[in-house]
Amino acid sequence: MFEVLTGTGLAASAGLNAYIPLLILGLLSRYSDLIDLPSGWNWLGNGWVIVILAVLLAVEVVADKVPVVDHFNDVVQTVVRPTAGGLAFGAGSSSETVTVSDPGSFFSSHQWVPVVTGVLLALGVHLLKSAARPVINATTAGFGAPVASTAEDATSVVVSVVAIILPVLVLVFLLGLVVFIFWFVRRRSERRREREAARAAGFRV
Repeated sequence: MFEVLTGTGLAASAGLNAYIPLLILGLLSRYSDLIDLPSGWNWLGNGWVIVILAVLLAVEVVADKVPVVDHFNDVVQTVVRPTAGGLAFGAGSSSETVTVSDPGSFFSSHQWVPVVTGVLLALGVHLLKSAARPVINATTAGFGAPVASTAEDATSVVVSVVAIILPVLVLVFLLGLVVFIFWFVRRRSERRREREAARAAGFRV
């Protein structure tokens, strides 16, 4: 069960930032004993792969904090983040970590399941992020973009590390995500009703 939580946390993190969980997997695999990637995923710990991920992360961090640019970045990331989520779930759920010593047993007969699961999880988080960002930009005149982006990056880092070291805490993140989704949907419904009421009042005048 822990390997599922590890993969879930990493995939959800990829939905916020595609490169953070992959970079963390590579760095921890190469420079620590916290995670031992299986043979099929050892490339994540390659020095050149780490450098490339770091460069892509730098570009993503800057682009995601600029209003308007962040929207185009989200469009591009609609493909990148789910792909990264699939890779992160596949690598994380099949790795030996400080809490998982027999990771192959859960997905032994269906190796494609973790990758597809990661794609869907990351896509869901990405779509929520993409839907929330225009609202944040509109209500803050763009000033909220860097704040929201920084919070998302920090969350991605924390959840990625927690998913590897203490995966049970991923449940807390998932609960928070459900609460946020409920609040966001409710808030959008309220704003829609307010706009409709204002439009109706304008017609009456």
